[in-house]
Amino acid sequence: MRQIIIFLSLTFVYAQNIQGTLSPVVTYWKTLTQEEKEIFLFSYLTQVYETHSELKENVGYGGITEWYYNNRAEMVYGIFDQLELVRISEIVKWVDEFYSHGEYANKPFVEALEFAYRFAEASGSNMWEKYENLKFDRIKPGKE
Repeated sequence: MRQIIIFLSLTFVYAQNIQGTLSPVVTYWKTLTQEEKEIFLFSYLTQVYETHSELKENVGYGGITEWYYNNRAEMVYGIFDQLELVRISEIVKWVDEFYSHGEYANKPFVEALEFAYRFAEASGSNMWEKYENLKFDRIKPGKE
């Protein structure tokens, strides 16, 4: 059973990386109501956490476990930490914002989630302020 979960998770990761096709996850996301999106997002976060835990337990550290942590689980752990400050509905709002722009319509869900995570934790009351603050954090005054 554990091998099946790991296989399905890795298949999901691979499917998210295929260029030029709309991911089934993205298509599904766009059909959901606000409440269903919150449930889906929390389920997704939980699935990534459980997959990483299974990999650590069954495969050990390093190799695929390290890759999975660096490319999926680390961000999810950060989102779980942010849930004390940011409601899951706000993360859903930022995922919707990501997909509302045509050039991002075919991007994998994990990229939308990364966008949502960065904007949810950025300071500012609107998208422009958040963007400016994110840009400012990357440029840092006094650094050449």
